[in-house]
Amino acid sequence: MHIILYEEKNFQGRSYECGSDCSNLNSYIRRCNSAQVIKGCWMIYERTNYKGCQYFLKRGEYPNFQNWMGFNDFIRSCLAIPQYKGSYRLRLYERNNFGGKTLEAMEDCPSVSECFNHHDIQSCNVFDGYWIFYELPYYKGHQYFLRPGEYRRFSDWGALNARVGSIKQITEFS
Repeated sequence: MHIILYEEKNFQGRSYECGSDCSNLNSYIRRCNSAQVIKGCWMIYERTNYKGCQYFLKRGEYPNFQNWMGFNDFIRSCLAIPQYKGSYRLRLYERNNFGGKTLEAMEDCPSVSECFNHHDIQSCNVFDGYWIFYELPYYKGHQYFLRPGEYRRFSDWGALNARVGSIKQITEFS
C-alpha cells in the first residue's frame, strides 16, 4: 500500500507519503489538491478519524480533487483497503435493523432502483468482500466504503440519508 497526497494541484507543493491507515493528516499536510496511488486501493476522508465525505482511489494519478469526485481540498484521514480475493455478497434492506423488502447482490449494480424498485436502503449486511455504495445511479455522488459486517441503519456506513443509487465491488488491488 502506498499513496502520496499533495497540497497543490498537479502533484506540486508539500506532500505526504503514506503506507498505512492515517486517522489524522493535519500535522502532515494542510489540504489535498492531488494524489498518486502507487499501490493498493484507498479511501480518503474529509475529516479526521475516517469521518465525513469519503472518496475511493485505486492505483493511478489524480491531478486535482475533482478527479476523485471531491467537493473541496479537505482530506484529513486515509484508509488502506486490504487486499481481498474471494466471493462478494451482501444483502440490502428497505428498513432499519434488516427489515422489509430485501435484495441480495453478488455483483455490481449500476442502478439499485432498477434492480430493487426502491432507492432508499435503510440497512445492509455485507457477508463477503469490500464494497462502495454510491448515492446516485451509475457510480456517481457521495461514496461510502463498506467492509464485511452489519449496518443496522444508513448512518452506520456514514451516510446522511438512505439513498443508495448504485453499488460496486472493490476488486482492483494492484
